[in-house]
Amino acid sequence: MAEKKKKNTEEVIDSKKLAALEARLEGLNEELEEAKNATEEATKKTEEAEKKADAAKADYLRLMAEFDTFRRRTAEEKLALVSSASAETIKGLLPILDDCEIALASLEKSTDSDAAKEGTQMIFTKLTTYLKGKGLERIEAIGTDFDTELHEAVTTFPAPSEELKGKVIDVVQTGYTLGGKVLRYAKVVVGA
Repeated sequence: MAEKKKKNTEEVIDSKKLAALEARLEGLNEELEEAKNATEEATKKTEEAEKKADAAKADYLRLMAEFDTFRRRTAEEKLALVSSASAETIKGLLPILDDCEIALASLEKSTDSDAAKEGTQMIFTKLTTYLKGKGLERIEAIGTDFDTELHEAVTTFPAPSEELKGKVIDVVQTGYTLGGKVLRYAKVVVGA
């Protein structure tokens, strides 16, 4: 009976161990389930954070592109404004240039003073040199074919020879280009 009691005792101990192991196993399963839930929640938060980061990056790139466009457009407008102001300034100087040419022409005909001729020539030379430095070019017209892109016909005149028909015979007002663009058309007399 002692052996039977011992056997019963062992069975009770084994069943207690088994119950304890089952309880521990159940606790571990609960911890594992909690860990899985925490991992899923962390994964969801990570995915949301990645989506927010991607959206912020896209917004940043879009803003950078818009800023580059704005900066380029502003630079182009500024350049156009400076170019326009430069053209207006030079256009305002053209009548002075015309007056210098007239003064030189009248001084060439006059025999009064060589000093006046030299002074006027010096002023004219300085002014034309300055304006050429700014991109101003004179439209050479006499003897060239009439070109509506460069010339404005004031009148036609019978051509003294056959080869001067359709060509510029005389220039009433000199034309100029600035940076390759016509600033003022040359007013010309065309041979007919």
